[in-house]
Amino acid sequence: MTAPEPHASLAASAWVQRWSQLVAQHGTVLDVACGAGRHLRWFASRGHVVTGVDRSAEAIAAATGLGEAVLADIENGPWPFEGRQFDAVVVTNYLWRPLMPVLLASLAEGGVLIYETFAAGNETVGKPSRPDFLLQPGELLAACAGLRVVAYEDGFLEPPARFVQRIAAVAAGPGEPQSRYLL
Repeated sequence: MTAPEPHASLAASAWVQRWSQLVAQHGTVLDVACGAGRHLRWFASRGHVVTGVDRSAEAIAAATGLGEAVLADIENGPWPFEGRQFDAVVVTNYLWRPLMPVLLASLAEGGVLIYETFAAGNETVGKPSRPDFLLQPGELLAACAGLRVVAYEDGFLEPPARFVQRIAAVAAGPGEPQSRYLL
């Protein structure tokens, strides 16, 4: 897990903002490793029911009042949302590979995964630099093979200089027309 960043004053990720239009109106949104709640604020301000989870008591305290704020160590403890599904699962700047199947199972039919985190190459420009925290080429795309990928990027961004992979993908229901996701 990367060191926490002070996200309280930061705007929602441009990637999250761009693809949040895919989330059902007034839908439920789970923000994983939510920090102080920058994405909770973004979705709550648009009428969504938001839930955030983080292992930092300080982060959860900052996110309190935005929606459901859950203090949990999702790497070493049980998944606190067993049996629940959400209209969107949002993950930024966080990677715990064993959790990926759980995140995908947490998507409701028609639910949207919006995921953005560091990728291989980042070790050349800063932290995180450990391979445990960096997606390998195509790894996020492969993990989402069962979803309808709406957008995917794998490359270098600045400022600040960083290598990322990011995806917006939908858990389409049976017989659902794909045209719903065309922009």
